[in-house]
Parts: sequence; C-alpha cells; structure tokens
Amino acid sequence: MLRGVEHTIASRVQCTGIGLHTGEPVDLALRPAAPGTGILFVRTDLEKPTRFPARAEWVTDTTLATTLGNEGASLSTIEHLVAALRGMGIDNCTVEVSGPELPIMDGSAGSFVYLIQQAGVRPQARMRRRIVIRRPIEVRDGNRWVRVLPSRDFKVSVEIDYSHPVIGRQALESWVISPELFAREIAPARTFGFLKDTQRLQAIGLARGGSLSNAIVLDETRVLNTEGLRFRDEFARHKVLDLIGDLALLGVPLQGHVKAVRGGHKLHQALVAEIRANPSCWTLETPSSEREPAREGAVLQPVPGRV
Repeated sequence: MLRGVEHTIASRVQCTGIGLHTGEPVDLALRPAAPGTGILFVRTDLEKPTRFPARAEWVTDTTLATTLGNEGASLSTIEHLVAALRGMGIDNCTVEVSGPELPIMDGSAGSFVYLIQQAGVRPQARMRRRIVIRRPIEVRDGNRWVRVLPSRDFKVSVEIDYSHPVIGRQALESWVISPELFAREIAPARTFGFLKDTQRLQAIGLARGGSLSNAIVLDETRVLNTEGLRFRDEFARHKVLDLIGDLALLGVPLQGHVKAVRGGHKLHQALVAEIRANPSCWTLETPSSEREPAREGAVLQPVPGRV
C-alpha cells in the first residue's frame, strides 16, 4: 500500500446518513480527484461551498471527534471516512458533504469501505510519496503515550485499558496495514461509549443522532446492543481505526511502526504535530527511491519555518 503510484476512486458514489451530534440527515458524495489533490472535503450546504483539506493544519478541535475548520465554518466527525480512504489505499478524493458533520453510518468504517469498493479504485500517473520514519518520535500525557519507530511497513500496535468489566485490557500487536486487512479486520469495528456519557451529552444538545444502531453502548456492567460484539476485541480494533484516520492527516502515507497506549484523538494529533515539527527524524520518499530531505512540497506541508 505504501509503494507505487497514487490512486483515486474510479467513479462517483454517494450515500445518506445521520449526523452523530446534530441528528440531522447528511448527504455524502465521493468523487475522483486529480493526482496530488489529497483528501479534500467540500461543504455544499453553505452559500459559498467551503473546502476543508484533510490535513493536520486544518484541525481545530479533537474533543469529541476530529473537526476541520476554514473561513469560519467547520466540519466534524471526519475520522472514520478518512481512515477508510487511507486504509483502502486512496490518495486523492473529493468528498462533498451537505452539513457540518459526516454521517455516522453504523459507527464503523464498514459503510465507507463498501462505497469505495462500489466506486472502484483507479491508479494515477503520479508516484506516491511517503514519510519514512528514521528515528523514534514520541508524545506522552501521564501514563498515555504514542510513539512511532522505523519500520519497513505501516504497522500499528494498540493497547487500551478500561476498568469496565467488558472491555478491560485489550492489545493488538504489530498489525501491518493493507487494504485487505483493513476491510476485513478493522473497518467493521464500531465506535463505543457509555450510557451515562451519552445521556449527559444529549442533555446539552449533543449526540442527538447517537443510538444502538451506530455505536456500542455500555452500561455499568454490560453491552446494551442486543446483537453483541462483532469481535471480542472490537474496542481495541476501533482505536486502530481512529489512529489510522488521525495519522492520515499527515497528508501522505506513513512508513513506520506506530504504538499507542491509552491513546485518543488528541494524543494522536499531538504525534502528528511532533512528526511535522521534527523533519530530521524522517525522509520523504517515492518508490523510485530518490530519497528527499524533508522539505515543503505540494503533497506535504510541514510546520512553516521547520521544513
């Protein structure tokens, strides 16, 4: 997935769903995009259609989901679709959205993977660049940390630890991410939350679209969804999904082994910022293997003044 040429989807596809926080219907369309475009969101409900590049420098909030901002407008809950595009090897895609957040679908990335499969995948006449980690980079917050190490692949290890009896400690070690593995083992894993938190959020006007049909919901002792879990370790798998989506905001694929212990959107984005701020720890490469020193370019735009 890291090497070769860039890819886009082969045809336009669309769907409709419910926004997790607004509870309102949202139309979503994926369109093929030119080489070098990256993932570009466009809000079509505004008087002037507003663009939101899926890049770290456009992130404005990670409190309840990953939110992008531009020209006073925002677009939230992008992480599952961005993860699906990156996980399925899509470099360039224009995403049209008819509201301030993406549809939550069933709380996983499975519906988005299905859309991509229906659209088809098309190679493009541009070599894919990738960030190749040469030296470790780490961010910490107490007993929570995320680090990236040199690797021949894009590899992920995740550990979570909850006091809840259903979740407990779960760990996934050294998963090499490919489109096949992503579609089969990661994309179906749903987001999860606790009933008491959902009720609190709904009381302040959030999570209006949240339900048992688009999340795993737990009370103090059990899973409330009658169908149960899709995987025994579905909670950890969804953390892998979130991590892939957050790392995709680097703008190009990452070659490295990312290890996350008790991570979350805020810590993932802190790692992205640390990578961008430390170009001496990585190189920007293409399959032809001209190794480039990290520098500002059309695909990757690191922190100004540092690259």
